[in-house]
Amino acid sequence: MELSRRTFHALAGTAALGFALTGSGSPTSAGPARPVPTGPPPPVPSADGRRHEIGFDRHSLLVDGRRLVLWSGEMHPFRLPSPSLWRDVLEKMRAHGYNAVSVYVAWNYHSPAPGRYDFTGVRDLDLFLRMAAETGLYVIVRPGPYISAEVDAGGFPGWLTATEGTARTADPTYLRYVGEWLTAVNAVVAKRLFTRGTGTVLLYQVENEYDAHVGEPTGRAYMSYLYEKVRADGIDVPLFHNDKGRNGFWAPGSFRTGGEKGRWLYGFDGYPEPDRVPPDWGYFGPGGARGGATASPRTPGFLPEFGGGWFDPWGGAPFDGKGYAEARRTRDAAYERRFCLTNLANGITLHNVYMTFGGTSWGWLPAPVVYTSYDYGAAFDEARNATAKLTAMHQMGQLLRHVPDLARLNRAEAVRATDERIKVYHLANPDTGAHVYVLRNDSDEAVTATLPGAGIKVPVTVPARDAKLIAAGLRLGKRTMVHSTVQLMLCLNAGRQDIAVFAGRRGDLAQVVLECADEPTPMRLDPEPAWAYNLGKLNVTAPLGAGGLSRVRVEGDGVDTPLLLLFADDATAVRLWPYETPSGRLLVYGPALLRSAELRGSTAHLTGDTIGETGLEVWGPPGITRVTWNGRPVPTRLSASGSLLALRPLAGVTRPVPPALDGWRRRTENPEAEPDFDDSGWTTADRKTTFSTTPVPEGRPVLFADDYGFHYGDVWYRGEWTDDSDIESVTLAYSTGTQGLLMAWLDGEPLGTHRMPVPDKDRARQGTWTAEAGFALPKKLRKKWREERDRSARHVLSVLVRPMQHDMDGKALDTHKAARGLTAVTFGGADPEVTWRIQGASVPDPVRGPLNNGGLYGEREGWHLPEYDDGDWQDTRLPRADRRQGVTWYRTDFRLDVDPGVDASIGLVLDDDPAHAYRVQIFLNGWNTGQYINDVGPQHTFVLPNGILRTRGSNTLALAVLSDGTTPSGPREVRLTVLGAAAGGVPVKRL
Repeated sequence: MELSRRTFHALAGTAALGFALTGSGSPTSAGPARPVPTGPPPPVPSADGRRHEIGFDRHSLLVDGRRLVLWSGEMHPFRLPSPSLWRDVLEKMRAHGYNAVSVYVAWNYHSPAPGRYDFTGVRDLDLFLRMAAETGLYVIVRPGPYISAEVDAGGFPGWLTATEGTARTADPTYLRYVGEWLTAVNAVVAKRLFTRGTGTVLLYQVENEYDAHVGEPTGRAYMSYLYEKVRADGIDVPLFHNDKGRNGFWAPGSFRTGGEKGRWLYGFDGYPEPDRVPPDWGYFGPGGARGGATASPRTPGFLPEFGGGWFDPWGGAPFDGKGYAEARRTRDAAYERRFCLTNLANGITLHNVYMTFGGTSWGWLPAPVVYTSYDYGAAFDEARNATAKLTAMHQMGQLLRHVPDLARLNRAEAVRATDERIKVYHLANPDTGAHVYVLRNDSDEAVTATLPGAGIKVPVTVPARDAKLIAAGLRLGKRTMVHSTVQLMLCLNAGRQDIAVFAGRRGDLAQVVLECADEPTPMRLDPEPAWAYNLGKLNVTAPLGAGGLSRVRVEGDGVDTPLLLLFADDATAVRLWPYETPSGRLLVYGPALLRSAELRGSTAHLTGDTIGETGLEVWGPPGITRVTWNGRPVPTRLSASGSLLALRPLAGVTRPVPPALDGWRRRTENPEAEPDFDDSGWTTADRKTTFSTTPVPEGRPVLFADDYGFHYGDVWYRGEWTDDSDIESVTLAYSTGTQGLLMAWLDGEPLGTHRMPVPDKDRARQGTWTAEAGFALPKKLRKKWREERDRSARHVLSVLVRPMQHDMDGKALDTHKAARGLTAVTFGGADPEVTWRIQGASVPDPVRGPLNNGGLYGEREGWHLPEYDDGDWQDTRLPRADRRQGVTWYRTDFRLDVDPGVDASIGLVLDDDPAHAYRVQIFLNGWNTGQYINDVGPQHTFVLPNGILRTRGSNTLALAVLSDGTTPSGPREVRLTVLGAAAGGVPVKRL
């Protein structure tokens, strides 16, 4: 159905108002009238109070008339429920070369009910946007309304599952709710737009991977509504959509934009498998609508999502049960180089790595297709540690930031390597004359070859299944590089010299050739490098990694600015930190992380992290003679390379030793299974109709949990009837997400447990699972009924369902509305008239939000909260194994005393005999930090984020153990472990 124009504009808001807000002299513009030449990139962004213009042409974004290559990383604030730690991740991203952060904003995370929107506490989006601006990162905002993201219902709020209206279409009811959401979220985003100088929001996404209703009236009307609504809300930065594949869907001109032209970007997502040959999605591809960037030839190549890993489902089938460590191994640094450099060669200059920090799908946030951890195999692991993948991301990010020639490249004439196993991409910058060669080796062994067609007649080695970028004719400050055999990482001016850093794999022999009209005076500052001068060229060679950082200073060749060449292997390069300040640029070498640098007077004030003992070396502007590190003076001397060199190493970190977990208390629950339990306050389940996509059995009541307002976590049912002794069996039909289950009791006697199967590789993405659980009456109960023969007797069937959350709606089929909970109940031998009552989670937690709690008795009574008085619970010790169908709680307190100058990431480890069938909800200080399924896995370690975890103080750990009674159920081993530690970190506010 396509909306009438009146309805459309009433819902979208007055389009004219939106354009009045941006004005005719819009700060966002399409391609300029004249080509923008290659030049310095825009400065590090901030909320500087000045208006900025954002435009683009076919090569790149244009920020205030300067070309910008966007190297962005995805992180989700909702997957790190500790706002203090947002700054930690953002600072790490910026230090490692990212210039932007991309964020989904999850509707379900901010909206517990229609018309209610919460942007406070851990949901403070404005705080996150301010932090990003303070860190110096652009922001790509992606508020959906549908986001996918492997979160419950793809980000749709639970209450939307029980509403009229077809989602992701132009249905007026759905658009009314969408309008409320966009009004709320856009009020926050509009305050932080880079165009206004009040923040650094650079781009804004409309919808997400919308491949349904393409070319249909309802699809076009829906996209038009979103576009005009966002503009009416004052969002004036470029808008875009991410095509789910290379389809050309929603390219410019495919739907109405209220008369506005040239402010819409086409983007497409890509997650190529590691064993594939990297595809050409641009200059070197097949072209046309399915050619990636070529689907929109007048806008720059844009990958809003490119695979920085992959998600893992319950059971871990895709990675053979090895979890995210295997995702990181198969999508390692070489993978990122091989695929990302191929993208760059194809003209893709807007690049967002999904994920860069994955984080944790805590509480009931995860969609059925993932478990608690959303580590993703990302460059930063779930515990916020840098991983080996960062060697590639760091070098590429610094390269794209510091070498402006890469912002405007055209395909150049073909060049071949002498060994055909190396594929060569040749590009050239039309302004500077620089040539760029991406060399890719898809074979399983290292290949060495020359590039005679490029004038590079010295050997260049590309490791197995890897790639590198080399350049020729590139300016290094005031000199020109003829060519190099290893990748340039950065070039900057610090003080009175130019500095160029070259990086590669350990053992590579780096060769850099410089044009020198006059014979220079090279100075070897380390023993490894060598050089030779002949016919106006200086040839410098250095083995990478032999002695850490190798230095050569070049001067005396008629150029008034010396050039310092630095050679680093991967491990060394990741400890080199460029930093821009208002007073000039710095280059810092040594520590594990440089967070910030501030120049005041003659002192460089540095903050950052160390892990092991390390040296410190600082190149800075003239006049800088002193250094402080994390507030403490560092004695230095002036080195031959013009740096300030620390006279003694910076201290490393002393890893804390976590305490043993003991002093456990225990209490069983599920009184709901008892016949005399008072359920009079529960909701009567007597509805006859539903908006669910699941049909209601004829003549039966609606039992779906969502229809009664219970959207998250466990749900209890109690069915009551008067005696019917002819009942022989009970069949419970139910619908859940992956690994859902139910447990049943009749008159207090356990009938048994049924659970959905563990998904194999073929069914790992299945979001809704249905089954019928058949239970025969227990002999004990059947005998009792025969003996009593009381036709007035009251009987109660109690059922606990763990729904495991809602399916995502990736194909726009309203699959998020598939039923959760019981769908039908039938009896063998009789058909009693049953009255049903239902109970789920109580009022949403005002601090932790609606996704924290489910409907277990202990949750409703507050047993998970640290302030709960468990003094009357039974003392117990672990390991403890019971055979009992139902729920048992364990609680203990522990104290940490981590040094305030140490950032320690702590995890909780659970382990047991994999044959034991039980699962555990983990509550730390009242926060539902995840779910463990002992006999499914693969997750055994759960990150406890600082802020929720009190690293200096007392903590309460509560475990809700749900066991089926067929095997001994734990917990057996429950312990704390240190997942990472650094001296430094950021101040953390307790939640």
